[in-house]
Amino acid sequence: MKAKEQKADTDIPNQEADAGIPNQEAERESEAEAVPEEEKPADEAAQAESQEAAEEKDGDSEDRDSKEGGTGEPEEKAAGKKGFFKKKKDPRDEKIEELTDRVKRQMAEFDNFRKRTEKEKSAMYEMGAKDIIERILPVVDNFERGLASVPEDAKDAPFVQGMEMTDKQFQKTLEDAGVKAIEAVGKEFDPNFHNAVMHVEDESLGENVVAEELQKGYMYRDSVVRHSMVKVAN
Repeated sequence: MKAKEQKADTDIPNQEADAGIPNQEAERESEAEAVPEEEKPADEAAQAESQEAAEEKDGDSEDRDSKEGGTGEPEEKAAGKKGFFKKKKDPRDEKIEELTDRVKRQMAEFDNFRKRTEKEKSAMYEMGAKDIIERILPVVDNFERGLASVPEDAKDAPFVQGMEMTDKQFQKTLEDAGVKAIEAVGKEFDPNFHNAVMHVEDESLGENVVAEELQKGYMYRDSVVRHSMVKVAN
């Protein structure tokens, strides 16, 4: 009997030990389940904070957009109102402006026409004057040749004095009209005024100097009517 009781006693601790093992495992499982429950609120708090930050950021962007849109809309509305309420021009004022512009254009065209006409008239007058002078110059040349051929003892004759007076009157009339003789003898040869027809060697004269004038040249104002026909030395 004692042996059975001892055996039974020994079996009870073993049973208690066996029963304790499952109890420890259950406690561990409960602790493992409890840990996520404690960590879960922390994760939810972090998610909530991130969500709030995102919402605040979205709110700031919306506020900024609303502000920008608020500054632009009044300007557009003001421009629209200004264009809508813009006062129309009076048709009479538009007609006055059109006629004034037309008159100004016509006056400018007439002024250009007047200047062009005066220029053309001056050019035509100059061409006509030069043509008449060219026709008169041979007559002047003949007077000068006739006076040059008069002997010394006949220069006091009334006929010769009359020719001299006529020649002087011709020269005076040409000068009053703007015609003047070109200086040639003793001057340096200039192709713009002189026409060289002969060449002579003369040590008393310099190079390209006009030694003799064979036919007198004339100018009308600033243009040459006839070049001087000359003999050039050296």
